[in-house]
Amino acid sequence: MGALAEMNDSPETTGAVLPGYPEPLWVQAADVIRGQVEQGLVKPGGRLPPERELCRQLGISRVTLRKALGSLVETGVLSASHGRGWYVSRGAQKKEWPNSLESFSETASRMGLTPHSTVLTCEVSASTIDEAEELAIAPGTPLFRLERVRFLGEVAIAVDQTRLRQSLVPGIESVDFTSRSLFTTLEEAGVEPVRADSTIEATRADEQVAGQLGLEAGAPVLVMRQLAFGAQQEPLFVSVIRYAGDRYRLRTSFARS
Repeated sequence: MGALAEMNDSPETTGAVLPGYPEPLWVQAADVIRGQVEQGLVKPGGRLPPERELCRQLGISRVTLRKALGSLVETGVLSASHGRGWYVSRGAQKKEWPNSLESFSETASRMGLTPHSTVLTCEVSASTIDEAEELAIAPGTPLFRLERVRFLGEVAIAVDQTRLRQSLVPGIESVDFTSRSLFTTLEEAGVEPVRADSTIEATRADEQVAGQLGLEAGAPVLVMRQLAFGAQQEPLFVSVIRYAGDRYRLRTSFARS
């Protein structure tokens, strides 16, 4: 999608936000506008198109648009000039790297949604040779294994499987992760993930995952594999997250050096 001020004015232009996604429309609209600013397509000090035009471009109502614009004013991305429109704040900075490592709960909170989980597995068992190699530990080291179905509201979004050294957080297997964040639990124990190497691929849901996510077997899922590292670049945990393909979007940016 081009800059907001330069979007196609033809009748074929479609909305940029999708009612079928679990996040509120105003959150999606705010993300679209913020993305334009971060990519430098709408310059600091520049004025956004009139509200009527933004509503048409984004496919939303004026009430929804104003909630999105108001949230961007609160976060310093935009400023409002009474009677003149909405402007990109001169202090708004283009992000050098727009992605951040955040938990499912943090993402949900940012979108104004309520996360919760159905815990499928919460136990400690010995690491396999492959797991030990990936986490740079001795084979047989006790691993905490956590498997959850992650929900936003009543919508199942993903199946999340995580493995970490039980010694990092002794007694972690007794924590109730129905609503508790794993990241919060780690941080309170002084174990903070600072980066993660990730790969994402598209595949089809097997019968087990399909049942857990309420999908048809063979439906598309996005599989994200992550190896998270601590401040000393030590491996902390491995996670495999299977997202329902029609309920999750990956947003990132690429730049030529």
